[in-house]
Amino acid sequence: MTTMLQSIEARTGTAVGTQWSESTQADIDQTVAAAAAVADAFAATSAAQRASLLRALSTALEAERATLVALADRETGLGLPRLNGELDRTTFQLRGFADVLEAGTVHAYVDDAAVAGPPPVGRPHLARVRVPVGPVAMFSASNFPFAFSVLGGDTAAALAAGCPVVVKGHPAHPELSRVTAALAQRVVAEQGLPAGVFGFVQGGSIEVGVQLVQAPAIAAVAFTGSFKGGTALAKIAGDRPRPIPFYGELGSVNPLVVLPAAAAKNGTELAATLAGSICVGAGQFCTSPGIILVQKDAASDAFITAFAAALQALQPHAMLSSTIRSTFDKGVARWRADAALTPLVADVSDAVTPRPFLAEVQAADFIASHALHEEVFGSAALVVRVASVDETIAVLRAIGGTLTVTLWGAEVEDESTRNLVRAATQVAGRVLFAGVPTGVAVTGAQQHGGPYPAATQPFTTSVGYAALDRFLRPVALQDAPAWLAERKGVPC
Repeated sequence: MTTMLQSIEARTGTAVGTQWSESTQADIDQTVAAAAAVADAFAATSAAQRASLLRALSTALEAERATLVALADRETGLGLPRLNGELDRTTFQLRGFADVLEAGTVHAYVDDAAVAGPPPVGRPHLARVRVPVGPVAMFSASNFPFAFSVLGGDTAAALAAGCPVVVKGHPAHPELSRVTAALAQRVVAEQGLPAGVFGFVQGGSIEVGVQLVQAPAIAAVAFTGSFKGGTALAKIAGDRPRPIPFYGELGSVNPLVVLPAAAAKNGTELAATLAGSICVGAGQFCTSPGIILVQKDAASDAFITAFAAALQALQPHAMLSSTIRSTFDKGVARWRADAALTPLVADVSDAVTPRPFLAEVQAADFIASHALHEEVFGSAALVVRVASVDETIAVLRAIGGTLTVTLWGAEVEDESTRNLVRAATQVAGRVLFAGVPTGVAVTGAQQHGGPYPAATQPFTTSVGYAALDRFLRPVALQDAPAWLAERKGVPC
């Protein structure tokens, strides 16, 4: 039975327009075959050609801003200011990858000249280059309908690397997805590139995603979404007759440590900042702070009081979909039922909008309960009371892999602070010493990933210009003929 797709008005739950069918197995096969057919030709395009494509996509998004943002607001309820800002980020990262291409760094080239004589001193001429992996399956995320969706960072990175993409639209914003895909396909044609460079499939059933990952010509997968869905697809990618890399960003609890020095210096201001970070976007950020580690002293007690009051005063907007809202409610209910937790902010949510949830737990109880280490996606957090930096480190290690760790109050160097910083870098992809983790800059130094379970490939990033490295495979050329050596890493 074919699953039908439907555009839904996020604020009211009202269906808009007519339904349409999700992609069939035949649709997926045809789309992947088209990508495979053009993969070699697209890999051989110049950096300038791909930069032109990325800039044209950015320009087209800007030209359709009013239509796209209004449609995104209808299907997500995220609001025009947020969505306009997100579209700005999307166009910025498309242009940023174009800049990287024009700088020539995408074709990294390591050249070791031949050395006469027998090994180990002697060696042949070796050149290390990088080649595009081939067609990439890209799974759109629900919570960022522009920046992590059809023309988001994964798509930009794959195209910059010279890989055709097959995008799976997210069923939480299906009409926006297919309108954006049509825009991308039009731009590809206007750039004189074959249609297979950008493919699009969609569906609300599990089968569509599974069929896309199993398609033999797909060479890599980029995924941003839930831990459950991501790990299931990662297993499928690994169980294929020819396994392929699965680059999954699966979210995390993003511990934030409030050291006594920070609580004493400006605790009230920090409390308000933290409450806002937890409620921004109704908590539907993969970097939303979910575990707040606070020591046991007067300044820290005052911080918690101010934090709870600031959170109590906030009202998150409606969540992205009924499924996400249901999962949030179940997660909060599970926390409410835990006898080890003391509720600090626990108003009951209404039918439309969620209420923030905050509870306190002692470090030993938190460490002992694996269930408390799991993310509740939404405006919910736990305050974990710790007796020392050593106990703080024990909590971080119990949590394990996370996208971010934030350390407030680590300005003075001493042994305990060094130990804390070391522990944070061991479990996180990004360690902050000021501000909050919500908000991920698109830049060359960014690392948006982390040890499992935050991501499936901790050595890679899904944000920033290093994201294209996921889709380039190193190859050593030994004693290459002059014509090939003269290309200096540019694929032929």
